[in-house]
Amino acid sequence: MMDIQVESSTSRMQRQEQISSYVLQQSSVSVKALADLFNVSAMTIHRDLDELEAQGILRKVRGGATAQPSSLFESDARYRLTLAVKEKEAIAQHALAHIEPGQAVMLDDSTTVLALVRLLPQVTPLTVITYGLAAIRELTQVRGIHLMSAGGEYLPKYDAFVGLLCEQALAALRANVLFMSVAAVSGNYIFQPEEEFVKLKRIMLASAEKRVLLIDHTKLEKVALHRLAALQEFDHIITDAGIDEQKLKALKESHIPIEVAPLA
Repeated sequence: MMDIQVESSTSRMQRQEQISSYVLQQSSVSVKALADLFNVSAMTIHRDLDELEAQGILRKVRGGATAQPSSLFESDARYRLTLAVKEKEAIAQHALAHIEPGQAVMLDDSTTVLALVRLLPQVTPLTVITYGLAAIRELTQVRGIHLMSAGGEYLPKYDAFVGLLCEQALAALRANVLFMSVAAVSGNYIFQPEEEFVKLKRIMLASAEKRVLLIDHTKLEKVALHRLAALQEFDHIITDAGIDEQKLKALKESHIPIEVAPLA
C-alpha cells in the first residue's frame, strides 16, 4: 500500500508564516523560488499563497506573489514600515512644528504618521486620539500623553482598529489638529484602497479644526480604488525633498500651503 503523509495544520501554518515573512522581506518572489526554498511542490505553494492572499498579507501575481500595493490592495503594515523610511522621518520632523503643548492631536494608522508619533514626547502635554495599535503601543508609557484609543474590530494586517464602534468613537471627539497620510495622490484628490479606512479618515477630517496631510513623494501621481477627499479639505500638505519639480508644481495647483521637508 502507498504510504500517504498528511501534512499537519501546525507545519502548514509555520510554513505560511515563513512564506509571508520572506515575501514581505523580498517584496516579490516567484512560486518556483518558494517551492525550492521550502522543499514542497508548486501546488502546495499555490495553496499557501491563496490562503495568505485571503488574509490580506500579500497578493498573488502571475507566477508568484508580491507585498507591493496596488490600486485595490494596501500592503501589510510590516512591509510599509520598510518603505521611504528617511522620507517619512523627515516629514515627521517637519510636522512637529504644527503641534503645540496642550493640544488634542488626532492620528491615523499610517506608517508616515507613526514616524511622527515617535517624536510626540518632545511636545507634551498632549491628548492623542488614534485607532492605530502601533501608535498606541508607542505612547502607553509616555508621561504627559493622555491617550484615547478608538477601538473596534482589530485587523492584524493593518495593526489597527476599524468598524462601527471605531467610527462612533472618532465622530464623538474633537481635535485641534489631525495628521493623516494616504496610499495615493492624483490631481487634486487623495485615494485609499480599503473602504473601512476611507470611512474612518473622512470622519477624522470632519472632527479636527486643522488638517495636515503627510505624503512622501513616492505616493504622488498614483491612484487607488476609493477617492477619499479633495486636497482642499486640508490646511497644510507636507512632503519631502525627493519630490521632482513637475510633481511639486502639480501639488501647488491645489492652492494649499505646501511644505517640503529637507532630507538629511
